[in-house]
This record gives sequence, structure tokens and C-alpha cells, in this order.
Amino acid sequence: MQKLLAAALLSAAVFSAPAYAQTAQTAQPTAPAATAGSQEKMMLKGNWRASKLMGLDVYNDANEKLGEVNELILDKEGKVNAVVIGVGGILGVGEHDIAVSMDKLKFVEEPVRTSSTTGTQRETTTGAATGATTSSADANDWMPDHAVMSGTKEQLKAMPQFKYSDSN
Repeated sequence: MQKLLAAALLSAAVFSAPAYAQTAQTAQPTAPAATAGSQEKMMLKGNWRASKLMGLDVYNDANEKLGEVNELILDKEGKVNAVVIGVGGILGVGEHDIAVSMDKLKFVEEPVRTSSTTGTQRETTTGAATGATTSSADANDWMPDHAVMSGTKEQLKAMPQFKYSDSN
């Protein structure tokens, strides 16, 4: 019985030594990787997250809401080929999707100024103005506030509807 117990302990020690050595080796490179990650984060500062562009409101030059970004269409290299904007409709029902090239949109990082808002007030989604002031500390580095595009809602509705496939 003692020989069996000794053999079990010896085999456990033999098999756990390589696992311990692998764990110790992989733990060392993580410190430099953390530094590289923070450098990458700093290099990416000022860029926008694609996920945050989804649902972004699109206005015209007269600050009238035209629609919102529904999709970004990328080529195989990752370049944005088109932005799909949903125009009209209520809660997506009756919405007309159009596709425009990225250069047709101007992204703005300041709140929309409408006739119902003054100074540093911003119109909320319900149309009521809030008295909250915005500062550079409140600015979101990872997304713009809205996009601006030339045209009216009627002109955009008259554009050909974008379809992902023949079935929609």
C-alpha cells in the first residue's frame, strides 16, 4: 500500500512540474503586453467605434432629423463602402433604407442646435430641452454626437431603397 501511495505522489509531482513550468513562463510576457495594449489605446484615441455609430441620428443642414444609421457596409479590407440610413417610419415600421457613401456624411461631435434649444441646452429624444451643460470632459472620444447630410427627408425617401438581398 505504501508503494502504491509513493508511486501516486511521485507521478503527481512528475506530471505537475511541466504544468507549473508552463504557467510560470506564460505569466512573464503579460507585463509587456499590458504596456503595448495601453500604447495601442492611445494610438486609437480619436477614432470611433462602429458599434456606437449604429443608431446615430442623421440630420440635414437645416438641423431637421432625416433618419438614423442602421448599418455600415465594409469591403473585404475593412474600408466602409456604404452607410445604410433608415429614413422615415416609426420605430422601424415603414422605414426606407438607403445606402450612401461615407463621404456624403459629415460627423459632428457637438450637440444638434435647433430653434428650441439655446446656449448649451440640448434637445433630447422626447423633444424636451435639458439644461445640462456639456464640457470637454463629457465629450465621448469613441463616438460622434450626430451626422449631417445634404438633402431633405423627401429627397432621401425618393432614393432607391437599399436591399441586403432580393428577399427583403
